[in-house]
Amino acid sequence: MSDVVTALLLALAAENAELREQLASAQDMLVETAIDAGNMHALVEAMRTERDAWREEAERLGRKVLRIG
Repeated sequence: MSDVVTALLLALAAENAELREQLASAQDMLVETAIDAGNMHALVEAMRTERDAWREEAERLGRKVLRIG
């Protein structure tokens, strides 16, 4: 194999290794983002549940006040 071909293969191997590292890093960030999104979704759902409970309580108390008054 000529020196030019050897140098080209080494350069391609180095670039391939660098791209694999970048891909692994991007995949890690994507997994972290997915986990964060799942946590945020759970938090939003919990807040909606709490909001609905407060609304129901306010409506119940409002009906009670109307009956008393």
